[in-house]
Amino acid sequence: MISWFESSLGYDWAFVLATIIDILVIALPLMLAVAMIIYADRKIWAAMALRRGPNVVGPFGLLQSFADGLKVFLQETIVPAAANRTLFLLAPIITFTVALIVWAVVPFGVGVVLADINVGLLYVLAASSLGVYGIILSGWASNSKYPFYSALRAAAQMVSYEVAIGFILISVVLWTGSFNLSAIVMAQKSHVWFFNGYILNPLMFPMAVMFFISSLAETQRAPFDLTEAESELVAGYQTEYSSMSFALFWLGEYANVLLMCALNATLFWGGWLPPVDWAPLYYVPGIIWLFAKILFFFFLFSWVKATVPRYRYDQLMRLGWKVFLPVSLFWVFLVSGYLMLTRVGVGS
Repeated sequence: MISWFESSLGYDWAFVLATIIDILVIALPLMLAVAMIIYADRKIWAAMALRRGPNVVGPFGLLQSFADGLKVFLQETIVPAAANRTLFLLAPIITFTVALIVWAVVPFGVGVVLADINVGLLYVLAASSLGVYGIILSGWASNSKYPFYSALRAAAQMVSYEVAIGFILISVVLWTGSFNLSAIVMAQKSHVWFFNGYILNPLMFPMAVMFFISSLAETQRAPFDLTEAESELVAGYQTEYSSMSFALFWLGEYANVLLMCALNATLFWGGWLPPVDWAPLYYVPGIIWLFAKILFFFFLFSWVKATVPRYRYDQLMRLGWKVFLPVSLFWVFLVSGYLMLTRVGVGS
């Protein structure tokens, strides 16, 4: 795309313009996808509870998310009198922005990525970790004890499972030998027999399951949605928010859910590759396969929310620190030991 503008604008301005266009090509469809995925989430819950779900606004209720968005847009933005106004308004912006910037390194196909950097996985970890700041600021700036308690609880939950996620990703890096997400996808091509991905890998498949469960905790989805502080009958760190500031939290949450679905597909299930390494399947564009896998994992997210009861907070922390952390750490030694035994002499 840079070459299209370079002749008339010069390289520097062509690079800036092409980058802005690439960002919009990712960000605008993502925000539309978030609106539709909220609708899909509600329809899945309704179907599993034998209810109808949204079915009035637009054909089959498809415009319900847009109606909800218009409703919150027309509401008044109320800032509590004792709140820190600057931080109070900044917190949802941070949450929503962080949910978008991580998509910069997610590959949608061969070479179809905004920033194909060699440390893409480290960028994902660094950028996604910033989301905790929006939550902490929202709870503290509200100057109310219930949002503050919920923000602390959410921060502790996110940090706890990020540790386990870090060790899980170390196993992925050891196995593929790269931090580049595109290289990680290509390393899964025809991995075991003719399957793309780690479905038949006895060392990596348990890590895929742990990463999926940790994704639920990282995005505060059921059964780990304790940040809503239901026991106090308030909405957690979002209690004092209204109008578009609340909507930004809502959009950021679902953008993070979609991101985690994309990372599950990219790191363990072949990304844009078809499920099996069979030539005719490669005629389907890779972005279609990636979207199909994202939707499959989103269905699993909704399925879990509709069927699994909420954990107690002590159970949540026990799972993160006493189960996932030692198991993922042990698995790092297991994977590295296996690779040392089987790959000795490679490249010498």
